[in-house]
Amino acid sequence: MSEQPDIPAALIEPPSGYADWLAELKTRIHTTQQRAALAVNRELVLLYWQIGRDILERQAQQGWGAKVIERLAHDLRTAFPDMKGFSRANLMYMRAFAEAWPAAEIVQQAVGQLPWGHNLVLLTKLKDPQARLAYAQRAIRHGWSRNVLSIHIETQLLEREGQAVTNFAAQLPAPQSDLARNTLKDPYLFDFLGMGKEAEEREIESAIVEHITRFLLELGAGFAYVGRQVHIEVGGDDFFIDLLFYHLKLHCYVVVELKAGPFKPEHAGQLSFYLSAVDAQVKSEQDHPTIGLLLCKSRNRVVAEYALRGSNKPIGVAEYQLVAALPAELQTSLPSIEQIEREFGG
Repeated sequence: MSEQPDIPAALIEPPSGYADWLAELKTRIHTTQQRAALAVNRELVLLYWQIGRDILERQAQQGWGAKVIERLAHDLRTAFPDMKGFSRANLMYMRAFAEAWPAAEIVQQAVGQLPWGHNLVLLTKLKDPQARLAYAQRAIRHGWSRNVLSIHIETQLLEREGQAVTNFAAQLPAPQSDLARNTLKDPYLFDFLGMGKEAEEREIESAIVEHITRFLLELGAGFAYVGRQVHIEVGGDDFFIDLLFYHLKLHCYVVVELKAGPFKPEHAGQLSFYLSAVDAQVKSEQDHPTIGLLLCKSRNRVVAEYALRGSNKPIGVAEYQLVAALPAELQTSLPSIEQIEREFGG
């Protein structure tokens, strides 16, 4: 009697319920891997903070000079030749890190959840402790990469949030109105488009669609791109919306209209018309009322406030800058982040 050849396990029909169980196991393993990585990161960041705190205390209490850091770097690298991160440059960052966060609780509960590279960005680009903590918390909440964190700090994201002129308090119920107001910012920075100050509306639209990923980053978390020059028909006439988005947290459509010149009261009327059309033809019963964002080259705040008082649609007005006047990067006596990266091998 001939033996039956072995059938590869991958070709055997799995029993009922196996696929669901496998998917659950994969999710559980992936979650455990993430937790383990976070735990390792927290321990490393806490270790760096403790070393920095010890350096500060000994320099303050025993009068140790700066040379002790160089000596410590040599001795630690000799004791732990396979462990990176004990260069003089990184030890200086550890000292600055402990000086910036004197309370161990903040390190354990907040910035300890961020990789060391993120903490270096916070140290080198921000002086104010409250601003550092605010950006750290936002980075944790949204899972920002180090580059995204750096961009948001350089463009002063948190300082610009909630600054647009809106009528949301009158036209939207709480807490929707507060969330919507904080979703918008002023000004919006479009320097990544690489365009001059005199660019026309259609040119800006085209460049935005071409750089839609970066534009979504500037808009903020929750925006999903729907389309450009979106056609709507009202009473047999054709109209075209500049840019249409959907906001996943606000659960509503967002109509964005661009104006290459200063804000004028009639702009609010036009945008209000578009919002009525989208509410009637596009949004579903589950969606909240559509929000309008009018982006102008310039705007008189008082004029915008008066114009929005006469609108029964939720609208925000903000300026945009094609050439951003960004704050100069904070210059410190600390070594460059690139220097630390070379030490860790990239």
